[in-house]
Amino acid sequence: MSYAIRWWRASSLPMNANRPELHLAVQYAVAGEEVPDRAQVRRWARAAQEMPVTVTVRFVDTAEGRRLNRAFRGKDYATNVLSFVYEDEPVIGDLVICLPVVRREAKEQGKPFRAHLAHMVVHGMLHLQGYDHETNERDALRMEARERAILARFRIPDPYR
Repeated sequence: MSYAIRWWRASSLPMNANRPELHLAVQYAVAGEEVPDRAQVRRWARAAQEMPVTVTVRFVDTAEGRRLNRAFRGKDYATNVLSFVYEDEPVIGDLVICLPVVRREAKEQGKPFRAHLAHMVVHGMLHLQGYDHETNERDALRMEARERAILARFRIPDPYR
């Protein structure tokens, strides 16, 4: 399959006391998928940001999603979102979002695609910042509560209902 990679890099608005710095790059390595523009990805990422973050959000197809999940998690299938943390303070990392998987999950769960996509960006951003839902139930509940609160700002219903 042949496709063009579109890539943008932008830093955050001027830093102030209430907003930690955000450096965001968005990459589109998919063809024919409905993708959010960089400004929308920034809004979702910014809403989930709690500390200075440098992140690349890469939207991929099933083949790339599967390849990365197999290489880094030992699971031979494409998953919705992968997070890669390279540094903890300040946070430096990548989010890889497999659009065909997100689209399929949204359809199966009866959710709007954009709402589920926003959830995956928020979910991945929280992972980059140390949130974890796999360690124990208490951490999972904390992460889910944070996701609900962030998504509510965008009038997105509880993704866990």
